[in-house]
Amino acid sequence: MTQARPSDDAAGSFSPQRAMLMRVAYRMLGSVADAEDVVQEAFIRWHATDRSAVREPGAFLRRTVTRLCLDQLKSARHRRETYIGPWLPEPVMEEDVQEDVTLPLMLALERLSPLERAAFLLHDVFGLDFDEVAQTIQRDEAACRQLAVRARAHVREARPRFEIDRQTGKEIAEAFFAASRSGDMTALGAMLAAGVSVHSDGGGKRPAALEPIIGFEAVMKVHESLVAVFKDGGSKLVRAGLINGLPGFISLEADGQIQTTTLDIEDGRVTAIYIVRNPEKLRHLN
Repeated sequence: MTQARPSDDAAGSFSPQRAMLMRVAYRMLGSVADAEDVVQEAFIRWHATDRSAVREPGAFLRRTVTRLCLDQLKSARHRRETYIGPWLPEPVMEEDVQEDVTLPLMLALERLSPLERAAFLLHDVFGLDFDEVAQTIQRDEAACRQLAVRARAHVREARPRFEIDRQTGKEIAEAFFAASRSGDMTALGAMLAAGVSVHSDGGGKRPAALEPIIGFEAVMKVHESLVAVFKDGGSKLVRAGLINGLPGFISLEADGQIQTTTLDIEDGRVTAIYIVRNPEKLRHLN
């Protein structure tokens, strides 16, 4: 690469692209910290590039970030295979932008190959045409179309079928927190679907179920067992809102650390509860 002229403002031209690049990287990797590292590496490469020869900085940087993510996913897949308990993406609360990839969809993306994931996200989520997708992942257009088709088949069921606006989502999250923490099992039970499940990610660093808890009765028993802890002031609501596009809340727990709880809802009932307790995945929320 040709060394950029000193007079060029690399930071100034990179800054408007940063939010978009973070969205791409986070959705590819499921990790805020890894996404930040990738975006920082993209900036270093941008600084060393002859920027006067780049006609579309956004497309150039998007390609750079996607390729860096593809490299990162090779090691990430191994880490997740040896992860203790269920693996959940790092929770993100986005205030100004409607979430386009919900938590269940991100979990479905985990089952895709890195190239399928890239083709699906770039085309179906970020709206790029297949010509740019092909340039980005260095495959021909026909191959990219096939990658996207296969990806859609895998994630179809994870697509959100019930949209919930921010205010309604916040009210549902607050109601769930109040019922679960006060020990009002009647109110809590009225919110849960028959096949409700709980997925708790402690990463081996905080207590959490090593397997998903499935079914109304099992989920109710777990909450009944926690009533005594909660009644002693062991859980305080910090903030409610949308987390990864779903209703949820951040709470301060008895051990002095925060956790997030996210609710997947269908037909007015909670069908899945996702709890992130791993402190390494919550640093950005502190």
